[in-house]
Amino acid sequence: MDANRRNKLALATAGTAVVAVYAAWAAIHILIVNPLAAMPGHTVGEIHDTMTAAKQWSGPLRVYITLAIGPVLAIAALIITVRRSDLSVASIVSVYLALIVLGAPGYFWASFDIGMGMADTFQINGGDYSPWAAPLYALSFATLVALIAVGASDLLRRRRRQRVAGASR
Repeated sequence: MDANRRNKLALATAGTAVVAVYAAWAAIHILIVNPLAAMPGHTVGEIHDTMTAAKQWSGPLRVYITLAIGPVLAIAALIITVRRSDLSVASIVSVYLALIVLGAPGYFWASFDIGMGMADTFQINGGDYSPWAAPLYALSFATLVALIAVGASDLLRRRRRQRVAGASR
């Protein structure tokens, strides 16, 4: 395997790891950290049991399924990167950046059920009580900026190549 292909594989592997860590942190935040911040003095088990008894929550499966979408897509992108040698670095980077950008709406969607369940069960606001969701949103925003920069850079590079090719005719 040549160095260029190894670098692309390393990039895709790192991207997959970042997406998986993002999803794992989102799950921990949604299911443990935020409920504890919202209901100080209660255990996570007590919070989940009270919500389940009040028929305001069906369990963590919806959170897991929603948050698994990103890592599954990242693994698919890794497999495609392994199988195809013609992918550009910009395209590989763009896929992983886009997945991290989409982590923010994924996080919001995954947390909606439990947030509403806590709101209805405990008569509180259903939003984030813990500040530890902010890094997820910040990372998604930063990757949106990076995705725009990568796209603009790739577009400029292609235009320059077209100009050079047109000038050499």
